[in-house]
Amino acid sequence: MIDGIRFKVCGLTSHVDAEFADRCGADYLGFILYPKSPRHIALETYRAMAARLPDRRKVAVSVEPTTAELGAMKAAGFDFFQVHFRHDLPASTVAGWSEIVGAERLWLAPKLPPGIDVPAALLPLAKYFLLDTFHADKFGGTGATGDWPKFARHQSAHPKKFWLLSGGLSTDNIGEALRATGAKFIDVNSGVESAPGVKDQEKLKRFVVRLHEAVTGALEKRHTL
Repeated sequence: MIDGIRFKVCGLTSHVDAEFADRCGADYLGFILYPKSPRHIALETYRAMAARLPDRRKVAVSVEPTTAELGAMKAAGFDFFQVHFRHDLPASTVAGWSEIVGAERLWLAPKLPPGIDVPAALLPLAKYFLLDTFHADKFGGTGATGDWPKFARHQSAHPKKFWLLSGGLSTDNIGEALRATGAKFIDVNSGVESAPGVKDQEKLKRFVVRLHEAVTGALEKRHTL
C-alpha cells in the first residue's frame, strides 16, 4: 500500500518481476491465465513457481472460466479470482463463480460498453469490482485509459464495495487518474512494462514515486516552487 492506496501489479510472468513488485510495495500480484493474453502463463507454470513467490496476495485473472477451470485455480492456492466477462452474461453464471470461490474473494470485471453500468444483479455476488477500458474485441490489456467518470460514479454509488481502477495507468497519468476518480485501489500492467509480460523496473519505481506524489501533493508542490 502506498499512502493509503492499494495497488496490484498484473500480468506477471516471472519470479524476478514478482519479487520486484513486492519490493515496490504492491499489495497484490496478478497472474493472467487467459490463453489469448500476451501475458498468459499456464496454471502448471504458476504452480511450479508458487512456492518461491513473495508473501503477497496472489490474484488469478481469467475470462469467463468454466466451473472446472475456476475450481483448478482455487486448488492452486490463489487468494483472489479476477474474472472478466461480457456484461450481459447470465447472472446465474456469475453466481456460480461466486459460489465456488466466495463473494469475498471474487473480483468481477464486467466488460462495459459506453453508456452501460454494472448490472444491479451482480452487486451482491462479489465484494470487488474492477472497471477496465472497454474494447470491442478484448477483455483488457489495451494500454488505453478508461471511462474515469463512470468509475467515480460507481464508487460513489456503492461505497461498501471495493472498486479497482484499471486501464492504461502509467507514470504520466496516475496523478490525473486519482484526482478524477478518487480511486483507492488501482491495477497497473502495461504502463510499467518494456514488453508484454516483462515489467520494467525503472518504470515501476517511477510509478510508485508518482503515486506517492499524487497522494501527498508533492508533485503539485514541486511544480509551484
